[in-house]
Amino acid sequence: MNPILLKATTKTLIWGTEQWGISAHPNGDDQVLNEEYSGKTLSALWKENPELFGNAKGDRFPLLTKIIDAHADLSIQVHPDDEYAAKNENGSLGKTECWYIIDAKPGTTIVIGHNARNKDEVKSMIENGRWTDFICEVPVHKGDFFFIEPGTVHAIKGGTVILETQQSSDITYRVYDYDRLQDGKPRQLHVKQSIDVINAPYVQKNPPMNESKCIGEVKQLVSCNLFTVWHGLVNGELEINQNQPFLLCSVIEGSCSLDNQTFENGDHFILPNNYGKAVFKGDAEMIFSSI
Repeated sequence: MNPILLKATTKTLIWGTEQWGISAHPNGDDQVLNEEYSGKTLSALWKENPELFGNAKGDRFPLLTKIIDAHADLSIQVHPDDEYAAKNENGSLGKTECWYIIDAKPGTTIVIGHNARNKDEVKSMIENGRWTDFICEVPVHKGDFFFIEPGTVHAIKGGTVILETQQSSDITYRVYDYDRLQDGKPRQLHVKQSIDVINAPYVQKNPPMNESKCIGEVKQLVSCNLFTVWHGLVNGELEINQNQPFLLCSVIEGSCSLDNQTFENGDHFILPNNYGKAVFKGDAEMIFSSI
């Protein structure tokens, strides 16, 4: 079994760039680079070679890994859960996500949560543009980690680079976009949908964990019913046991080798089912995830 190599999809947006490093979503379906799967996309591989993914259930590849490089502030936004998205967004998945902060300029903040005491206050604050009163901002630093449940008001701000692990969904409801113009027009807002899905009051929670989800010499960052995410450092050597249906791998700093294949900063790949022991060699920082 060889690692599944991918050609990332890169998007240039009003606030910066997104690299969809591991994606089978229709809006960014990565090409598979392995010779034996020449010409296939990740979505096709999921459907036609289910044994590579442990015959995992589901009509679509469930996860999406992004690198977000924010030069300017993203919109104040919120995501729906599976139930709301399925009903209101043509059967889409909802969007549970998490962020590992790769880098952040000194003094940078992010938006996470809000100050409204109930749904009536959410509606009133949004409709009256009381953004300073409404949003919560917290300092952010390299190495921080945030778990963003559906219904959580949030925004990445300029000067931040993150790795985002999320459900394979492209549904974002913009609550506020700073009255910015794109091509001379304001970007679409989704005020009604946002008010529908925002949880109130906001309650800060620690990321859920599952100690039984162990793959070796790495640190678990979160483990929910949709995905588990780990952080690992290759200091000469890092050994992990690929005992998951499949394992998404991203190099976020440095470089390392595996089975005579070299991976550099910004590379993404998948270790398929039954890969077994993987020994990374080099000097690198990595993020792993699975269902």
